[in-house]
Amino acid sequence: MKRDPRALANAEFDLLVIGGGAFGAAAAWDASMRGLRTALIERQDFGGGASAECFKMVHGGIRYLQHGDLRRLRSSCQERSAFLRIAPHLVEPLPIVIPTYGHGRSGKAFLGCGMYLYDLLTLDRNAGIPDRTRHIPRTRLLSRAEALNLFPDLEPRQLTGAAIFNDGQMYNAARLVLALVKSAARAGAVVCNYAEATEFLWQGERVTGARVRDRLGDGEFDLRARLVLNAAGPGAEYLLQGNRRFGDWQRGHFSRDAYFIVNRPPTSRHALALAGQSRDRDALVSRTARHLFAVPWRDYTLIGVWHRVYSGHPDEAAIDEAELASWLAEMNGSHPNLDLRREEIVSTHCGLVPFGDGASTVDELSFGKESRFIDHRRAHGVDGLVTLIGIRYTTARGDAGKALDLLLQQWSGRPRSAATARTALVGGEIEDFTALRTAAQQRRPATITARSLDALLRNHGTEYHMLVDRAGAADSAARRLGRSDTIAAEVMYAVEREMAVRLEDVVLRRTDLGSGAHPGRGALEHACTLMQQLLGWSLQRCTEELAATEQTLRLRQATALERAA
Repeated sequence: MKRDPRALANAEFDLLVIGGGAFGAAAAWDASMRGLRTALIERQDFGGGASAECFKMVHGGIRYLQHGDLRRLRSSCQERSAFLRIAPHLVEPLPIVIPTYGHGRSGKAFLGCGMYLYDLLTLDRNAGIPDRTRHIPRTRLLSRAEALNLFPDLEPRQLTGAAIFNDGQMYNAARLVLALVKSAARAGAVVCNYAEATEFLWQGERVTGARVRDRLGDGEFDLRARLVLNAAGPGAEYLLQGNRRFGDWQRGHFSRDAYFIVNRPPTSRHALALAGQSRDRDALVSRTARHLFAVPWRDYTLIGVWHRVYSGHPDEAAIDEAELASWLAEMNGSHPNLDLRREEIVSTHCGLVPFGDGASTVDELSFGKESRFIDHRRAHGVDGLVTLIGIRYTTARGDAGKALDLLLQQWSGRPRSAATARTALVGGEIEDFTALRTAAQQRRPATITARSLDALLRNHGTEYHMLVDRAGAADSAARRLGRSDTIAAEVMYAVEREMAVRLEDVVLRRTDLGSGAHPGRGALEHACTLMQQLLGWSLQRCTEELAATEQTLRLRQATALERAA
């Protein structure tokens, strides 16, 4: 992928997709697979918003059993299966333990019945997944002793046991978006980051493209397309603001979903479900309060998701020190054995997702049900435009296809659907990930550590060998950046083949450098020097890139919030 805004300005496309998060990237891939000449633009970097800030869970829809919503349950399970099938290097099963206390609705029998019913409703959950390590197993019930063996810190009073079910977990949410973008480019899409749609182009009452601002070159140009999909996430509605054709502007309700990375090495490969202090008021059947999760991820524990109704601008969504203190008090009040300490929180993350309504309170929440689809031809008499505001990363592939089907009703000779549920993403052509990993480690060059190679396999899948070859050709390319497991070859590859044009792109989204605690100033400077050599940056540009990246890391790193307070 090479960033070339001129390729957008000098052509007319069948479809313009605005927004390079999970939903927009999936739509561009789908459309390109259908044979449409497609353009994808993103105002920041690909996956730089809510998609990268998600809790890294791929949900199979078990929560919808409480709502009696079997359609959504089945749909979510199918989407989880699709990601396990098409991106086995980036998505794997995650076993989750739900402790049970007492009897009745809080007991093991009640929970087990519901989970066995879920198993029955999702018998086809592993269909077409060749890698058996990516299969979702059946529910398993644990005795009290087995539950305490897995999690000795569980409150033992009235504990009757636990149930284990599996969902999916992403190794790297940003790279999963990038895999969708790269797959779209491989299928023929023209993609460009840091290209912002500022307004629609019009021909009468029909949208015919967008005015685009190059946020790196400061120029503007017209991008023309027969159809436009507005998939700009929480910012999608702002493109409709101020235009009489869309009527009185009213923004939908959003939740700021937050989670926290805790510097506590996992003691189990199982996640633990914890009862929070809020309830899903739309659930028809509920055992207790809605669950939060303590999840093993790499060398850390993730805890989330914490919901708050949010009415501000998407660019201003953040977690302040007072909220962090409130969350700590809530968690330790509900689960004293966690004994979470302020200094353990190394990073805070949040993103906006559609919510049920604005009347929700801290204790009673009405969660968003489905993605928002707006067919502007029916809603406003505007042709050529559909808006998609995605609800959950899990549904990105499926909902992108639905949005395209809706938009392509305005296309003569409508192209048939693409087989995106069974077509591997770039790097995902893997029959057996364990076998791939074993073979790669056996051939590992001495210049690359086992941990670094494993990260290459997880982030790049079958393309890992390109980076290994580069690292084998020059010792400098195999050199690790600071104390991290990231090697120099990853930075070079990100610039040359993955459209990384800012230091933040490399640190936060192309590599694992910024995935947990601060990687260290030395690692940032090493990455910046490599980009300077490849992109011809001046010393001033390097200084600016380092400062901008440090500022972003300070906003995410909770220890910096503590210092600021």
